[in-house]
Amino acid sequence: MVLRILSQAGDGTLQVGMASYILFSPQTQPNAWAIAGVLAITLLPFTVIGPFVSPLLDRWSRRDVALWSDVVRTALTIVLGLIIWFGLTSGAWAIVLFGALLIAMSVNRFMLAGLSAGLQHTVDEDEYLTASSLVPTVGPLGVIVGAAAGLVTRFAFDGVLTPNQTDGLVFGLAAILFLGSVWACYGFAPDALGPDEPSTGSTKVRDVATGLAQAGRHLRTRPVAILGLLQMAITRLLFGLLSVAVILAARHLWHPVDEPELAMADLAVWGLAAGAGFVGAAPLAPTLVRLSSLRATSVAMLLLGAATSFIMATTSSKPVIFVTSFFVGLAVQSFKICVDTIVQAHVDERYKGRAFTFYDMLFNGAFVLAGVVAALTLPETGLSMAAFLVMGVAYLACAAWFVAAAARLGHATFEKGTGDLTRTS
Repeated sequence: MVLRILSQAGDGTLQVGMASYILFSPQTQPNAWAIAGVLAITLLPFTVIGPFVSPLLDRWSRRDVALWSDVVRTALTIVLGLIIWFGLTSGAWAIVLFGALLIAMSVNRFMLAGLSAGLQHTVDEDEYLTASSLVPTVGPLGVIVGAAAGLVTRFAFDGVLTPNQTDGLVFGLAAILFLGSVWACYGFAPDALGPDEPSTGSTKVRDVATGLAQAGRHLRTRPVAILGLLQMAITRLLFGLLSVAVILAARHLWHPVDEPELAMADLAVWGLAAGAGFVGAAPLAPTLVRLSSLRATSVAMLLLGAATSFIMATTSSKPVIFVTSFFVGLAVQSFKICVDTIVQAHVDERYKGRAFTFYDMLFNGAFVLAGVVAALTLPETGLSMAAFLVMGVAYLACAAWFVAAAARLGHATFEKGTGDLTRTS
């Protein structure tokens, strides 16, 4: 948990620095296309290369993957901080800047896929639900802590240093947190997170493609896992649409465009509200599963997502959006916990590295697609009754799909990996 918290705290701080410089600097007035561009630059590369690097998670020490990932991110973040501190953000330096951001974000997703694949080495087989509610949820907690630290740093030095220097300082803080994650990695033995029997196959493109095809055939025999992966992607797309809508509202509706500091403060409050929902999902999801079932909990969270979307369709009030977003975060993260449990329980260990890379590819691709959909459909002010109504209908459709799949595949199939809860119920 310490490893995840430190690494994700660094990621949260990095995201604050990136958002502050690209989206909330005084000289920028971003629209939905600008936000979509940022999402594409930072998330799309791993979506494209993910299949070709995923077999490495079933060959390399996953502890070492985490260690060297954060060594690389430490170095890249220092470079980013120096570039922004000295204002070297035009011409060739802009290519270096966005290239470093691109690599840092891609490495982060690769590392998280490895940690997810290694989860089974830290818990028993019937504890997947409990582990999936606690371990991945400390990631959002780390992001909140890191983002809060970055915002405090940003505002504390506002007026003391230039905007570029304060943003550079935030990147420096992120580098320190990544170094802490590197230190935490040394608390694990090299083989502590698997794989159990590392593959010795070639890393040539043809052999990698063969390995991916094998993983794909394995997933086709696990329809419950495929259902979870697809619905996770849809719910992340819907959450991505909400995120873009709130950024646009903060920038163009709630404040004048020449007051980016106030817009960033509002976005921080929204992030804390949604993040609190993410953290609250850790105790909520296992409790609901204990009282009912994983299947019923998943459907209930999708219905909660629908209800919150319908509420937001009726208002542009900041307090209402913030409070409702807490319940959106609660619903989306609780559903993610259920999906994590499904994938952990239904995918064989030798394929988990590739399976969770596919998972992260869908995660990233959904956010990028959300930016594009937002650019095509949302108004400049972000908030749209029609868009939120469609989002609510999409959540309802996912719930209906889940119910129909459970009836076809068998309700008991969805409860695999929750034995530690059902024994005590």
